[in-house]
Parts: sequence; C-alpha cells; structure tokens
Amino acid sequence: MKKEYPEGKEKVQGNRIRILDKDTINKIAAGEVIERPASVVKELIDNSIDAGATEIRIEIEKGGKRSILVRDNGCGMSREDALLSYKKHATSKIMFIEDLDTISTMGFRGEALSSITAVAKVEILTRQQEEITGTKIVIHGGKVLETSDAGTAPGTSVHVKDLFYNTPARQKYLKSDRTELAHITDTVMRLALANPEISFTLLSDGKPVIRNAGSSDPFKSIVNLLGPDTARSMLPLEYRTEDFEIRGYISKPEITRRDSDQLFFFVNTRPVISRAINKAVREGYYTRIPKERYPVAVLSLVIDPREVDVNVHPRKAEVRFSREKEIGDAITLAIEKVLSESNLVPEIRKRKDRVQKTFEISESSDRLQVSEAAEIFGKSATGKTKCTHEISNFPESGGALREKAERYSYPVKDTERKLKKSERLLNFTSKDGIQGIPDDRNPENRKEPETNKGSLEDLRVIGQFSRLYILAEKGEDLVLIDQHAAHERILYEQILRMKKSRVQELITPVTIDLTPKEKVLMEEYIPYLEDYGFGISEFGDNTYVITFVPEVFGRLEGSEIIHDVISDLLASGRVKKDTGISERVCKTLACRAAIKAGAACSPGQMEELIEQLKKAENPYSCPHGRPTVITFTKEELDRMFARIQ
Repeated sequence: MKKEYPEGKEKVQGNRIRILDKDTINKIAAGEVIERPASVVKELIDNSIDAGATEIRIEIEKGGKRSILVRDNGCGMSREDALLSYKKHATSKIMFIEDLDTISTMGFRGEALSSITAVAKVEILTRQQEEITGTKIVIHGGKVLETSDAGTAPGTSVHVKDLFYNTPARQKYLKSDRTELAHITDTVMRLALANPEISFTLLSDGKPVIRNAGSSDPFKSIVNLLGPDTARSMLPLEYRTEDFEIRGYISKPEITRRDSDQLFFFVNTRPVISRAINKAVREGYYTRIPKERYPVAVLSLVIDPREVDVNVHPRKAEVRFSREKEIGDAITLAIEKVLSESNLVPEIRKRKDRVQKTFEISESSDRLQVSEAAEIFGKSATGKTKCTHEISNFPESGGALREKAERYSYPVKDTERKLKKSERLLNFTSKDGIQGIPDDRNPENRKEPETNKGSLEDLRVIGQFSRLYILAEKGEDLVLIDQHAAHERILYEQILRMKKSRVQELITPVTIDLTPKEKVLMEEYIPYLEDYGFGISEFGDNTYVITFVPEVFGRLEGSEIIHDVISDLLASGRVKKDTGISERVCKTLACRAAIKAGAACSPGQMEELIEQLKKAENPYSCPHGRPTVITFTKEELDRMFARIQ
C-alpha cells in the first residue's frame, strides 16, 4: 500500500539518507524524556525543587491527559530567563562538561521544558520575589504564541494542556485516566518522601489525592504517605562511613509486600531505581521473611556527587555507583544489625481510632501484648531502637548473623486448616450441582478442556522435599507435585464456580490503610472485589473498612491477608476490563488462600491434597500457567545417572 504523506511533506526523491527537519527531531527527542503524564509532573517538580520551593501544588485533569498544572513558590525567573527556559539544552544548573561530575541539582540537561513544549500546549507564568510584574509565555507545539507581562505570585506556574496532541502515535498508547493518575500519584509520593521538608499537594479533578505538609521529621511523611499501620512497624536505620551515609526506615518482617514497589531509595534526595540496592535490602532480611516477599523501606543515601553518575538515562531514574558493591554490602549489613537488635515479635494492637477493636495476632507468641498507637509511634519516632553504627562495628560478612537465622516456616495447623477449607468447598460445589470451570477471559461461557488425569491415580506418597514438593511414585515413575501450585489450582476452580455465593461476615470489621497510589487504583477494583465476596467501603482519606470476606479464607486472624490481596491486585496497575480484572481477582484469591511454599505437610495431608487435585478440571497447571505435576520415568532417571546410553 502506498504511504500517504502530510501536505507539504511529500517524500523527497533521490538520496535515501536525509537530515530530519527540526520539528520532527524535537518530537522524537521529547519521547525520550516525556513518556506519559507522570513524566511531565516529575520534570516540573524537579524544576520546582531546584528553584528552592517550599510549597508545590499539582492539579490534574483526566489523568493528566487533558491538563497538568504545577505551581511553586520558588525563586521564579526573570523575563530573559523565561524566554530561554523552553529552549533546547538551556539550563541554569551546569556550564561546562566538568560540572557533570558534581551535580547536586535534580535537573541539569536543559531538556525538560523543551520536550514538554514540543508535544503539548504550555503556559508559563513566573515572577521573582523582587519583581513587581511577572512574565507569561504561551507555547504550542514548540512555537511561541504569546509573551506578555502578567500579575502572578512569586514563583513559577507551568500549565500543560492536551499532552501529545500533535503526536497521536504516542497519545493512543496512554492508559486509562485512573492508571495515568496512579503513575502520577506514585511519582509525587516518591518525591515527597525524598523531600519531607517541602509541602506537596496533589489534586485530581478538584479532589485531593495527596496532602503532605512539609516537616523536618521524615517519619511524619511516612505516616502520611504509607499509612499509620506501616509506619508503626518501621525501624529507624543509620549507617555512616567516611565516604557515604545511609539513613531512613525499614519495616519489621511482619510487614511485607509481593513486589518491590514500596522500596523507596534516594540518592542525594533524587528518587532512583536500582536492582542492586533492592537486592541488598532483600538480602538484609534473609530468612526473616518469605522468599518471594519484599519489605517496606525508605532509605536515603548521601554520597559525594563524584561517586555517582546520574547522567545514565534521559529521565534520570537510573544511576551508577563507582562502588556499588560496597554500598550494597553496607545496606545489607546495616539492615541485619537493626533487625538483630530489635524486638521482632508482632504486637497485638488496640486501635481506638477505628470502627471497633482490631487485633493482629502473633502466631509465634501466646502472650498478648497490647499497646496504644501513640506508644507505638513513640517508639519509632523517638528512635528508642535507633542505632548508629560505624563500619568497624559490623562483621566483615553477614555469615555469622545468617547462620543463626531460623528457616521461615508455616505451621502444620495452617496446612490442615487450608486443606479442610478446600475440601468443604469441593463438597459444596458438588452438592449444589455447580459444574464447569469458566474461561478466564469470559467467566460465563466455557469450560476447561477435558484432561487425562490418569497420572494422578495409584500414587504412593514417599515424602516432602524442601517443604514445597510432594514426592510420590507411580509404578516405576517418580512424580513431583508442587503443593502450592496444586492447591492454588484447586481453589481457583472453586472460586470461579462460587463467585460471591459463599461469604463470611467479620465479627470485628477490619481496616486497611493504603498508599495514595493504591487508593487511586482501589476505586476501580471495588466492584470486582465485591463480586467475589468482599464487603469493602471507604473509611477516611486512605483507609477502607472490610465487613465480610470470601468464605475461602476461613477464619480471619488479621488485616495482613486482606492487605496482601489488595496489594497483589494493585501491584501491576490496571487490567483491561474486558480481559482480566475478574481473572486477576480469582487468581489472587486462590494464591493467597492456598498452602504456602515452606509449609510442612504430614503424609495424610499430602494424600488429601492429591485427592482434591484429582477432582480439578485441569490438574496439571496452576492459574498462572506453572506446572503442578512433573513425572520422571525410570528410563529418564537411569539415563541421568548414566546407567543406560
């Protein structure tokens, strides 16, 4: 098919290689810096921070696709500077290439405003404190339409409208308004945690999403942005050497998340992403938390700018350290030291500021320890468990600490309870004649294909390996069954059959605190959670109250499992309505209610699990597609041991 070119841009005949026009170059370059509305918000807030602002206000419409307004009370710009600010590579942060070695500002490339004005309609209002009149500049698609005097408060206001209006190829790949707002909320939250002394306000379509007053105490920002429940569990951490300093807060092992999205790491107040640092934090907990879980951490690294390269990526989200391994080892050792010196037994809490008393029960202690929320806050905020360590105080390696750590294990009673629950649900669905497993993408239509279940017949259980795999033999074959994946498949099919037909009301309603980002996404998921048995409603700014839950959970002992379900659902953002929210809810409920990896099983429990798996429509894969059963024939084993050629 012949390619159509816009009027005035017919393809030039002759040479195949040509230099792109300036307008095309600017739009392509803008795509490296401005990926979505959250990128605009980040770049504008960076400029506000560099301008010395103590108050930053962000107003969003339609997830930032229609309008983004960022207003600050910083130093402002003169008219001359304002007229240069939107030019490509115009910056006040550096002058020479050598300045890249000592960058202490958030921005330095001179690309942010230039990129934003190339793909949006922008209005800039700015005034310096000593000036009487401010400056107004209107730019559409990189072209200046208006420059004039204007009355405005000291500081700078940048209003971005119709993002990507002139680059429809980028515009069509933006997600829903709520998803884009979630990314913006996450961006503002990270910058607010990195700069606790600055007041941040985020409004979406006139409704407040984040209000974080500036404070010299970073713990107050943690309480406000991560929620009181998380803040109560945070332990202060400080670590110093001659070359760098690490300070912040880490959660007790009782608070974990499925993903690493609540590991906040800042380098000289710059939010950064570092897999090496995430790994170092996770290794600091070692066996204190389950293998697939992550803690919550807010850590700030203060280091000589010459030791870190922030000029790695146009969005400045990734950095490189000259001594990355040393920093990672220091973080791991510091976390190990703090955890080893802290009381890690979960406490029963009596919270007067909730609907009713809500208890969090420790499985490792029979004694009930009751503390007021204020006392718990006091322990974290006053730093009674705070420890400051010089490098000489740490062992050369974490080996000694790790040898003392006990392997994480779930109690045997937990396995028995979960198996009895799935057996009762199997009997319920069979007795009521609820048959057929709906297709994941359309829960009303189709059944799973018929499956040959012969390989599960006549199994003789041998034992359990690594508290995860059931070993059994069938004739001369060795059969391995993943206990978590198998039970997850069993529960998944039952949940699909039942939907909200089996629920249990909680005697004591449970409250959960969400981050601002989680709350933004929660509103989209509530109808689907209700379909599968949750009674959930808003209760305060970032708090929800749960009044009943799916019967598949059995006895509910605390809010952790509910928060994990919500976090699991929200971790990857929005799922398209026509292809996945219901499916994701079912998979998450099954995963959270299933027997865990690391759970001990008796021979009778293993046999019961196999019997339940036989009744599944598709017993050979979990809802996420991982295998539940693997068979080794004697011939394959003989070949592995070189008994046959």
